[in-house]
Amino acid sequence: MYAVVKTGGKQYRVEQGQTISVERLGDPGSDVELAPVMLVDGDTVLATPDQLKGASVTARVIEEHKGPKINGFLYKSKSNNRRRWGHRQTRALIEITEISKG
Repeated sequence: MYAVVKTGGKQYRVEQGQTISVERLGDPGSDVELAPVMLVDGDTVLATPDQLKGASVTARVIEEHKGPKINGFLYKSKSNNRRRWGHRQTRALIEITEISKG
């Protein structure tokens, strides 16, 4: 059984016991509940809001880490205007502990 969950503006296909890196959710060691977008159980697909009313995906935050560095450079010609910047987003490594149909 797997579920498609939405967190941080992105959708992830998850199974029980899987670890994924998502945008920051909570403190390490805490449990979070993710809202499923779609749930698949063998041949049965639960996709309507009535079917997904009781469905839930529970995950545990294992650790926080930083994502890849994004480098940016702003430049305007003929005015000697240059600026470099960088950014690293804080991410969370989570483990899917339970997928329930409700």
